[in-house]
Amino acid sequence: MKINVLIAEDDNDLGSLLKQYLEINDFQVQLVHNGEKARAELKNAVYDILIIDVMMPREDGFALAEKLRLHYPQLPFLFVTARKLKEDILHGLKLGADDYIVKPFDADELILRMRNILKRGQPKMENLNEIYQIGIFQFDAKNLKLSSIASEKTLTEKEAQLLEYLYHHKGLLIKRNDILEVVWKEADFFNGRSMDVFITRLRKHLSGDPSIQIESIRGIGFRFKID
Repeated sequence: MKINVLIAEDDNDLGSLLKQYLEINDFQVQLVHNGEKARAELKNAVYDILIIDVMMPREDGFALAEKLRLHYPQLPFLFVTARKLKEDILHGLKLGADDYIVKPFDADELILRMRNILKRGQPKMENLNEIYQIGIFQFDAKNLKLSSIASEKTLTEKEAQLLEYLYHHKGLLIKRNDILEVVWKEADFFNGRSMDVFITRLRKHLSGDPSIQIESIRGIGFRFKID
């Protein structure tokens, strides 16, 4: 599965070059030109990592980083900027940046740093060991239990993996192929039909709480919502 990267860079020439280089190296890339557009894009798709320029119009990189840590605390990001003062670097890292690279930089070094960041933070779907509160339900991923005051169900391992993936991406538009690559390990027609069956099962399991929805987005994927 390709790594999905969002670049926030107001220099269109540099941003386009970086986008092209990352795509050549098998990344999937979206380019925006300020923090406001980056936050709007995050509402429409799931990204694995962000590359953020500090000096941008309307909403700069530091302001964007503050909002990322509030709304997307697990999303890794790094700054790529011409600002090389020690104070700026320390400020960026204190905001939660995983790295801070000063322009000009070597693109291969950037890719290496990105892969290292992702490797450190990569969730392992096979190690289900968390307990989550999902509306009225408590989901014990390790023991495959979905329980409420009124009922307790034992999920299949695939149902549990799918529910955990949806929970970690709640509120976001999730592409069908992204789910298939992570949970089913391969995106093909037959796995897609299987996923639809499991989505239907989860909807039934969660039907006791009307605030929980698995919304289908035609031709794209799903959005897991907890009102």
